Amino acid sequence: MGIVIKTFDDISKMRVAGHLAAEVLEMIEPYIQPGVSSGTLDFICHQYITKKQHAISAALGYRNFPKSVCISINEVVCHGIPNDLTKLKDGDILNIDVSVIKDGYYGDTSKMFIVGQPTILGKRLCKIAKESLYLAIQMVRPGIRLRALGKAIQQFVEAKHFSVVREYCGHGIGKNFHEAPQVLHYDADDGGIILQPKMAFTIEPMVNAGDYRIEMMQDGWTVKTKDHSLSAQYEHTVVVTKDGCEIMTLRDDDTLPTVIHHDA
Repeated sequence: MGIVIKTFDDISKMRVAGHLAAEVLEMIEPYIQPGVSSGTLDFICHQYITKKQHAISAALGYRNFPKSVCISINEVVCHGIPNDLTKLKDGDILNIDVSVIKDGYYGDTSKMFIVGQPTILGKRLCKIAKESLYLAIQMVRPGIRLRALGKAIQQFVEAKHFSVVREYCGHGIGKNFHEAPQVLHYDADDGGIILQPKMAFTIEPMVNAGDYRIEMMQDGWTVKTKDHSLSAQYEHTVVVTKDGCEIMTLRDDDTLPTVIHHDA
């Protein structure tokens, strides 16, 4: 399937789904404390999505994923499966990845949380991962190469002596969870894709404190850094506008504006 250029109706419905996904991340923050299990956090998110928002978790049952959100702690890069045995500890860093469906449209976003007192490395890694996402979002506008986003992320992250995961990428989104194009977070061939108005996609760089290589666990979902170094990720869903972009999953703690304009 080719890249789907969204309609005004698509975009208005995606705004709602994106807002709901962001709202889950705002809601869950007070519950992130030492001693709480990742399974408890997942349960709270599930109840909020289904009972409060009257929405659907896109993760639950997706390719048999067993939980409503992904929770990836410390060296887990992505797709961590919440469980009742894994308890948060002081200094842990964790990514919660929330995807919701509302009225047939998807919203997808994630952010890092730090449990209790942060370590110097954990705090710095999260900061650089967030800054790399912001850097790419601020570049989005019609007429630029998609490839430019990944190149900028890679150069920024590697200049800070961290690394960018290669195997996972951002993606188009709308009525489908994953659509074209793939949004790579490093410099690689994109097939010549040029951004144009009403394209919608996620940007979600995964940044490792050590080497970029990863390994899949036996559960078929959990991905960890091969060298057991820490990993951090932030994700937003954006839509290209006539002179910049709109962030559909903005939270209160974000420091970017909802709509970014560029001079011609």
